[in-house]
Amino acid sequence: MKKLLNVLYVTTPDAYVSLDGENVVVRVEQETAARVPLHNLEQIMCFGYQGASPALMAACAKRDIGLCFFTSRGRFLARVSGEIRGNVLLRKRQYQISENQEESVQIAKNFIIGKIYNCRKVLSRALRDHSLSIDAARVTQNLELLRNHMQQLDLCSSIQDLMGMEGTAAKTYFSVFDELILKNKEHFFFRERTRRPPLDNVNAVLSFLYSILANDVASALESVGLDPYVGFLHQDRPGRASLALDMMEELRPVFVDRLALSLINRNQISPNGFIQKENRAVYMTDETKKEILKAWQERKNDLITHPYLNEKIKFGLIPYAQSLLMARFIRGDIDGYPPFFWE
Repeated sequence: MKKLLNVLYVTTPDAYVSLDGENVVVRVEQETAARVPLHNLEQIMCFGYQGASPALMAACAKRDIGLCFFTSRGRFLARVSGEIRGNVLLRKRQYQISENQEESVQIAKNFIIGKIYNCRKVLSRALRDHSLSIDAARVTQNLELLRNHMQQLDLCSSIQDLMGMEGTAAKTYFSVFDELILKNKEHFFFRERTRRPPLDNVNAVLSFLYSILANDVASALESVGLDPYVGFLHQDRPGRASLALDMMEELRPVFVDRLALSLINRNQISPNGFIQKENRAVYMTDETKKEILKAWQERKNDLITHPYLNEKIKFGLIPYAQSLLMARFIRGDIDGYPPFFWE
């Protein structure tokens, strides 16, 4: 199993990253703010517009260190990639499946099954731990609705049917998401999912973390030789990592939603760390982003027993483990793609 290394998050918008020998150097206004050995890193994620030196880009590409750029608000911009490695036969088979609706539907169903299962797990955990603080009857009702949605997936015979069912399940899940927010309800509330831009504090946190998760999944897919831009559920679109979006569906509730709720309910982020613009768009301060990224990195180091592999791995390696399983399925080594079920 792959070793989980460190991720360098550069959150200062006017920071510039460069290479000095075997070290990554972060400079702000010509002053050195940080120096990190390159061999300790698996990814560098820059939130801003100053960029990186060509020498650093070349070193990252050569060593398979992910170098990714986001806007200061967390929207993905670009990823530096080196020479494509991996079995060409694996990718050719991936492309063949993506062009075959019947095969694509079977894989896509597993993504949605995993997503609905994990959404139910988030709700059931809240019901177990906070039944006296939430509308238990309403949450229980939606748990049953989600069970029904999962059963109805068997009736879906096209990608359009699956997308429709996924949208219905997401609406059911998010309609009670506000019940799971227990602290600071005046500032942290959830009415509906809004994106580009997020219109409240909770959606700002979710969007930020979803972008990071999508990047982690895309990097994991590349590392096992798959093309993250050719998916089975999401349609191909220039510049969109469709397979990464496919696979992250089952991971959203576990990686992002639970973490966002924990950050709010444990008072780890403050309402003062959010700014609302005239167009109602909500953005986070640098300090809030740093607090969220710190919690994200800590969560990635937690140990978990993978339900299919039955091995103890770090939480942050789940995207890699799922990518390996996808590659094994496409090669024909296993009969189906096993989604990640959170226990």
